[in-house]
Amino acid sequence: MRQTRKIAAILVSDVVGYSRLAGADEDRILARLRALRSDLIDPTIAVHRGRVVKRTGDGSLVEFSSVVEAVRCAIEVQNAMVERNAGVPDDRRVEFRIGIHLGDVVQERDGDLMGDGVNIAARLEGICEPGNICLSEQAYWQVKSRLDIAINDRGEVQLKNITDPVRVYSLQVGVPSKAKPTAPTKPLFIQNPPQPLAPPDKPSIAVLPFIDMSGDSEQEFFTDGLTEDIITDLSNVSGFFVIARNSTFAYKGKPTDVRQIARDLGVRYILEGSARRSNKRLRVNVQLVNAAEGGNHVGRALRPRKRRHIRRSGRSHPTRC
Repeated sequence: MRQTRKIAAILVSDVVGYSRLAGADEDRILARLRALRSDLIDPTIAVHRGRVVKRTGDGSLVEFSSVVEAVRCAIEVQNAMVERNAGVPDDRRVEFRIGIHLGDVVQERDGDLMGDGVNIAARLEGICEPGNICLSEQAYWQVKSRLDIAINDRGEVQLKNITDPVRVYSLQVGVPSKAKPTAPTKPLFIQNPPQPLAPPDKPSIAVLPFIDMSGDSEQEFFTDGLTEDIITDLSNVSGFFVIARNSTFAYKGKPTDVRQIARDLGVRYILEGSARRSNKRLRVNVQLVNAAEGGNHVGRALRPRKRRHIRRSGRSHPTRC
């Protein structure tokens, strides 16, 4: 069988205590996993240009061409799970462990990946704490200057069936970084001064949550879904860098300074808008802002001109755009 070797960032994840959760209520856990994959995990992987190599029951093996993208993807998923588990009893929480390694892998003709690069990532996932992310030293050195969360240097660890010890770093998601102590102790916290992210070389955009102008709280779900659909569609455009939903929805309901948001997220363009739905009519106002040029509007709000139909969830909604 034809095979090729390459260097890749490998992410391996699984659900903590899956057997226990399935034993208590298999239908419930399967439904939750399907929902998480469809509205959180798979879209986040797509935004960061990852490739799902295979599912392993409750786990996944994902390939990225960049360690930075792999770690950003993992952090977004783990942060989102913290929010989703808020208020959920401990015995019913879905928590992930994630291991990431940068190394040599063998790609089979069918796209499957094998080799030490995959094995090390899988072993890192196995020793990871629930809700955290474990990085090999090779992966850590690619992203250490970009991290602003707590880092636990676990030293050299002898992983199962891996010949040489691997230096392991654990990212404690949800815990802010702290200053280095004068005498290094473990756990070690690394602090990076907050600096604006540099926009990538390709066109980059963040879609802010659309504002619901209908005054009906039940329409908020529709407005959020509209925002997510736009993010998903833009992320499918080749050569386009799009910020994931979990990052932009952090600004929902807050006063917005598009230039500051663009600096925070490292993008050039900000898309913002509002939606109003009443009876069978939908009005959407959208504006594209070039934050790199002092907030000049690249586009303008859509004004009523002609009737079109927006298809969503199998239904057509007439609107003026």
